Amino acid sequence: MPIRLVAGLGNPGAEYARTRHNMGFMVVDFLACKAGLTWEKSSKGDAATAKLGNALLVKPATYMNRSGHPVHAIAQFFKITPPEILVVVDDFSLPLGRLRIRESGGPGGHNGLESVIVQFGTEEIARLRIGIGPAPADGSSDYVLSDFFEEEKASVQSTIQRAAEAVKCAIDKGVVSAMNTFNPESLRGEQKQEEKP
Repeated sequence: MPIRLVAGLGNPGAEYARTRHNMGFMVVDFLACKAGLTWEKSSKGDAATAKLGNALLVKPATYMNRSGHPVHAIAQFFKITPPEILVVVDDFSLPLGRLRIRESGGPGGHNGLESVIVQFGTEEIARLRIGIGPAPADGSSDYVLSDFFEEEKASVQSTIQRAAEAVKCAIDKGVVSAMNTFNPESLRGEQKQEEKP
């Protein structure tokens, strides 16, 4: 099933623009910029939107833990079902630069993804998790709201580009194709095991 709505999650405001928690924003911003699109304030939900082919890019204007409200409102208006949605989020349990795409699952401790799941009432929503590197043992809150280190920035930019390619693949060919193309080898092996009768 093709993806019709891509929700990149982050926190609004210049102070958060390049923080680790805003990888979702960075990816959809990259897609919009590459396609020469202009973000517009949505009248259907508290978010900015841009049309990329047959898909709608969405950046909620709420803070991360309320991301689900505008995504749900926009999806309802355009009659977009959960299997047609891809949520793009950061993940501090993955190494910097690692991508992980799944068709469904729990929030994994991510407040933005949890908000989306709660609003739709289902975990059957695809997600692209983008590794931002491990959080320190003394807590993740300050870490995810911090900027990337200077030595990480080249890797971050290449990660954003690869994540954007994964999103475009999901839009054009479906989530399974994106999973088979962009997930790490070990995860693809797990998926094949799960698909066996």
